[in-house]
Amino acid sequence: MQDHSPQKTVLLIGASRGLGFAMIEEYLKRGWRVIATGRESSTEKLRQLSASAEGALEVEAVDITLAGQIAALLSRLKDRQLDVLFVNAGVKNDDGETIADVSTEEFVRVMVTNALSPMRIVEAFQHLVRPTGTIGVMSSGQGSLTNNTNGNYEVYRASKAALNMLMRSFAARHQDDPKTLLLMAPGWVRTDMGGPGARLSIEESIPNLLSTIEAYEGRCGLHYLDYLGRVVPW
Repeated sequence: MQDHSPQKTVLLIGASRGLGFAMIEEYLKRGWRVIATGRESSTEKLRQLSASAEGALEVEAVDITLAGQIAALLSRLKDRQLDVLFVNAGVKNDDGETIADVSTEEFVRVMVTNALSPMRIVEAFQHLVRPTGTIGVMSSGQGSLTNNTNGNYEVYRASKAALNMLMRSFAARHQDDPKTLLLMAPGWVRTDMGGPGARLSIEESIPNLLSTIEAYEGRCGLHYLDYLGRVVPW
């Protein structure tokens, strides 16, 4: 029996490498149409994948730390309908830096990229997501206040905790909106950002993460979950 349901569309922001790129590959495997973004200087790998994706992958360039580029992307996509909007963009500072060491410029860079910019995307693109759709943001278990019993990575942790709080505020302002809102913790994954000593492979994290996103379709409100669908404490 063939599945005649219409092809679903995901807009993946920050997908030129690592977890974001792996999410594209997994969505394509599952038969989705994907619109993927990276900064202009980092889209070559995306364009190579697009060439072999038989029209299922569109590539857009955007630096989400620049409000003008967000507005330009929205203008290009304003007539599209999305089933999932997912923002994966993120950076970290040097692992050994504490709040005592970090420069103001570096603190601002991490906060703007990891907390402010993803929420600007959510605010700008929310209206393109179907009422039954999902808005997800890549958070981290490191953003949990409850689970922070050993410090470490404090600037990065602070940026993800700020992202979580901003999503809670967004959810509170949109209590009557039936969309599903997700903060996803992918686990510690071996990528350029996660490093070679990380506990999980991409193959252990991303397919499960996508399955969790799909399992929460239609469950309105905000959920903070890990890649296996376990609730992460705030």
